[in-house]
Amino acid sequence: MRHALKPHPDTPPDKVTAVDVELIVDPGDDVLMTFIVTGTAGLLVPARASPARRDGLWETTCFELFLKPAGGDPYFEYNFSPSTEWAAYRFDRYREGMRPFRQPVDPFLDRIDGSGSILEVELGLSGLPNVAMRMGLCAVIEEQGGRISYWALAHPPGDPDFHDDACFALELAAAPHA
Repeated sequence: MRHALKPHPDTPPDKVTAVDVELIVDPGDDVLMTFIVTGTAGLLVPARASPARRDGLWETTCFELFLKPAGGDPYFEYNFSPSTEWAAYRFDRYREGMRPFRQPVDPFLDRIDGSGSILEVELGLSGLPNVAMRMGLCAVIEEQGGRISYWALAHPPGDPDFHDDACFALELAAAPHA
């Protein structure tokens, strides 16, 4: 299913006109996301690097996934860079208790140049609780001249804040028991 992200009204883009996410959820434990950016003439994309965990990816063009077990405070944040670097964190509650989240299998990232598709991500969810989750899809988009826009399925009032409950706008069902 395709989901259109919206730019935060206080951080409009310059040349980027759309950010979409093609989302496929395997009933088992995998999520496949294709992040598609339209209007890429001024887009700043980090240089390719070896796939590895790295902090600070959100400081330039980066795509994000947030997952929060329904009815709980803890949540998980994933950052995916077009460089093919990634990061994963666990939080105890809203912006508290942040620590690296170790997964059984690293995510697989594939950068696609041209046609607007920027990044494909395959993420295994086997290390997460097998319960219904709320999901947030987000993007930080940096363009030439230093303009940064913040895109999400939904935004809370005020400054951009992907950690806010308003951004967790999709439901992800628990995997069926085998």
